[in-house]
Amino acid sequence: MKELTLNTPDKIQLSVKIFEPKSSNGKLLLINSATGVKQQIYFSFAKYLAENGFVVITYDYRGIGESKPEQMSGFKASMRIWGTVDFKTVTDFIQQEYPDYTKFCLGHSVGALILGMNDYSGNFEKFIFVGTQDAYIGNLNFSVAVTALLGFGIALPVMTHFFGYFPAHRFGLGESLPKGVAFDWQTLILNKKSTSQLYREIKENHARKLKQKTFIIHAEDDNWVTEKGMKNLLKNVYPDLKTTFREVKASESEKGEIGHINFFRSFNKRLWKIALDEL
Repeated sequence: MKELTLNTPDKIQLSVKIFEPKSSNGKLLLINSATGVKQQIYFSFAKYLAENGFVVITYDYRGIGESKPEQMSGFKASMRIWGTVDFKTVTDFIQQEYPDYTKFCLGHSVGALILGMNDYSGNFEKFIFVGTQDAYIGNLNFSVAVTALLGFGIALPVMTHFFGYFPAHRFGLGESLPKGVAFDWQTLILNKKSTSQLYREIKENHARKLKQKTFIIHAEDDNWVTEKGMKNLLKNVYPDLKTTFREVKASESEKGEIGHINFFRSFNKRLWKIALDEL
């Protein structure tokens, strides 16, 4: 594994890891992380694909993991900046260093939502989406929607205003989040337009230009993602993607557990061929 730091145009340092195969198949996979999920979560999966000939690149968005500042309060970041600046900084690097590779992108949760914020996304041969949707509460199951309404309607704004960032780890929601990211997440949950609302707040929307084949993986036991949410995302944001779906049953997992994150855990290694076969 190679480690490097990329500097964004606004002088933020992003932590990037590159997993290289012993014998390359000429293919490269970029992994866009979920909200508040450190790139380390994807390392075992990345090593598996490298063993199968792929160059795999992971990175932390600004404010997350090894791209986190010393002082979170007041740090400027948002999901929109993740897509328009951080993601683009990484794809600019890929374009320069791996021009002749066939390129794929895996978007996990928000990592799929930001694809249309970067014009380079049109260069990917194919997308894989894992656990992603329009997360508006009206698309969620009732009990999850109630939890989301309380958490994102009350706890998130109160805690974020108090600390100057959202201490998501206190709620079992991953890494602490910069203020702007937290309120973008709130938009995804509470605004009926959900992902489309984030796109209204950026200068250029490239989402409707994307027409690639897209393989969508949904875990049966991921209570935060619904068929309605996935369909609304495709209808409202990515209408021209050519999609196929694969629901992964909990019984297919060695531990009987997948949820929103655990597809990438090493104990679910036998599930990874599902993704490999699509690349």
